[in-house]
Amino acid sequence: MKTGDRKILVVDDNREFVNFIRRALEDRAYQISVAFDGKTAIEKALLEVPELVLLDLKLPDLSGEEVLQRVKEINKNIAIIVITGHGGEQVAVEMMKRGAIDFISKPVEYDVLLKAIENALEMRDHQLEDHHLNRYASLEKFFPFLAHEIRNPLHAISGALAIIQRRSDRKDELLGQSIKIIHEEVQHLNNFVQECLNFVRPPDRIRFNEVDMNELMGVVITMVSHMLELESNNIRVVSEMDPHLPKIYANYEEMKHALVNIVKNAFESMPEGGELTIQTLRNVDSPKHIKLIVSDQGMGMMKENLKLLFSPFFTTKLRGTGLGLAICRRIIVERHHGKIDIESEEHRGTTVRIELPIGRRLGDK
Repeated sequence: MKTGDRKILVVDDNREFVNFIRRALEDRAYQISVAFDGKTAIEKALLEVPELVLLDLKLPDLSGEEVLQRVKEINKNIAIIVITGHGGEQVAVEMMKRGAIDFISKPVEYDVLLKAIENALEMRDHQLEDHHLNRYASLEKFFPFLAHEIRNPLHAISGALAIIQRRSDRKDELLGQSIKIIHEEVQHLNNFVQECLNFVRPPDRIRFNEVDMNELMGVVITMVSHMLELESNNIRVVSEMDPHLPKIYANYEEMKHALVNIVKNAFESMPEGGELTIQTLRNVDSPKHIKLIVSDQGMGMMKENLKLLFSPFFTTKLRGTGLGLAICRRIIVERHHGKIDIESEEHRGTTVRIELPIGRRLGDK
């Protein structure tokens, strides 16, 4: 959708601030509508059906909370960014729990405003396009809030830890071990937050291009070998790449993310070593598709766990987030219109089969 087609409703009784918003967005050709009070905002939300509302918390007639609730009752697909004065961040976070997609604080910087609007509209588009969204509706709202609530204290902990590390006695073995544990746990939490955000991240259609899956699989194998250097010493990788494999239309970075996750799982399933076979081939039964097959000789898994593999937070790993394969499924099935199937037997290894369309589909840019 072109920028000029996007409708934004600005709800704020400060005319100077409204004029700032108009000036900031005039070159972007957004369709701007203004409401200086809550009642007008609700009426315009009903009549004009904006895609995005910039909502100030303090209005002359109604509370920001009430306006948000009424707008969401009119149309739950309207994205809302809460605008708060200095010190109102905690209230804004509460508003996010009630359906706001983001918040920004006054005084608002130009770049921060534009980025927040772009992100909110992208998230809204994603929610409309994703036919599987209903299964994850609560997670879509909760994960950005979770990231905001966890990352701030994590940054503070990391900063404090760096100071402690600099001023500590390096000869104190127990203290050094304690610092190492804190650092590892902070990193683990950071990784968890990032996985949560990856799960709800809007699809980036602009980055879809022709991708050589043979070349990408080579990159993935090299990456995982470096990431898991100890394990890779005992693993033999067998590559069976079709030299005539046609390129596919895909988001390179997203596909790389999914395949790294799958190959990394295979490496980790063989702590004692083994053979990993990776195949790329043209799908004989469906000429418009290619196949990727990743087979390991690892520990495998129990039959009853197979049906839960793509469920968010399900994991058989001691330190897993349970989001890795759920993200893989979103990337391969929901965003690239492909298929992923996993066969596994306890103590007899796992095989992952992926099928991907070759050409672009209607709606891909």
